[in-house]
Amino acid sequence: MKFSELKLNDRVLEALDAMRFDECTPIQEQAIPVILEGRDLIAVAQTGTGKTAAFLLPILNKLSEGNHPEDSINCVIMSPTRELAQQIDQQMEGFSYFMPISNVAVYGGNDGILFEQQKKGLTLGADVVIATPGRLIAHLSLGYVDLSKVSYFILDEADRMLDMGFYDDIMQIVKYLPKERQTIMFSATMPAKIQQLAKTILNDPAEVKLAVSKPAEKIIQAAYMCYENQKLGIVRSLFAEEVPERVIIFASSKIKVKEVAKALKMMKLNVGEMHSDLDQAQREFIMHEFKSGRINILVATDIVSRGIDIDDIRLVINFDVPHDSEDYVHRIGRTARANNDGVAITFVSEKDQTNFKNIEKFLERSIYKIPVPSELGESPVYNPRVRGNGNNKKSWGSRKHSSNNSRNSKQK
Repeated sequence: MKFSELKLNDRVLEALDAMRFDECTPIQEQAIPVILEGRDLIAVAQTGTGKTAAFLLPILNKLSEGNHPEDSINCVIMSPTRELAQQIDQQMEGFSYFMPISNVAVYGGNDGILFEQQKKGLTLGADVVIATPGRLIAHLSLGYVDLSKVSYFILDEADRMLDMGFYDDIMQIVKYLPKERQTIMFSATMPAKIQQLAKTILNDPAEVKLAVSKPAEKIIQAAYMCYENQKLGIVRSLFAEEVPERVIIFASSKIKVKEVAKALKMMKLNVGEMHSDLDQAQREFIMHEFKSGRINILVATDIVSRGIDIDDIRLVINFDVPHDSEDYVHRIGRTARANNDGVAITFVSEKDQTNFKNIEKFLERSIYKIPVPSELGESPVYNPRVRGNGNNKKSWGSRKHSSNNSRNSKQK
């Protein structure tokens, strides 16, 4: 479908034409009409499907029609990280080029000048505020931010915000908002905690869910059937001769991340860790060190399985099997980007065999099983109990709006 077929006004269409956006992606085709209708929405879509435009375009369409109070904050967009807030802000600048709409990005940093610039934008009443939860609360607590006129409240990458421990912050921000508003939530996955948040802050939402894309064919996928106490030995054997330039090791919890990172440091490996106990400045420092090559192994929770913009990660190791197929796709999608090759290896303990089998069912393929190094002893036989449909969350929200995200699109 072309953007011109949607009920977008001439100013928005002019901006899209100038940016050479012509065809909608599936998430845009489904979400934009719902948002234009004024309904609350919960949308499940992966990063890279054009979801930012899916909420920015209809909101800009409404704001540009001039039926909102002047010098007031009319829209709040929540983002889990500074990087994503900056990306949304940049897209907003492009889409709103032909419209008299103001915006301010509000995120953490050690720069006092930046804080003052944000304070000025919030005090003057920018039409659209794009914010990370912690920094918005810092401004709210100082008493000069009025959110009482907000018509649109948008949560982007909501699951990631909850993974990072922002639930209480979001609920605190909601208290400043009027009850009469349109609330839109985008999430890459739909665990129970996201469903609970949706019930709490959304009002009779429409639901849009796109089928999860399969991993890129060029990713080499393999697995070890092993006991829990063999996993570090396998890592040692993998890195015995050479450590790839950039490696991400995903573990299931922040406690596990800390344990694995500590063990790898004792092996004299160059390791950093990423989890929700770190504040924004610490996370940014670790990511900078990883991008610059001063750290070549990053041990992380699913905080970094989405939204990392690093193109040359050569190896992803799932130290633990992800809970579901969607998380598996997000994790291994960090590798084999920008025409590079990539390898994804998963360690499958006995208790995780059923989960892993469900991932294989979702992928519609058997993943190659590598024998555990002989010096580590016997390994368990792969004999999973099969249950479910290959994706523990697949059926939630897949009503009449469901779509197969197989269409080629021009936008990222």
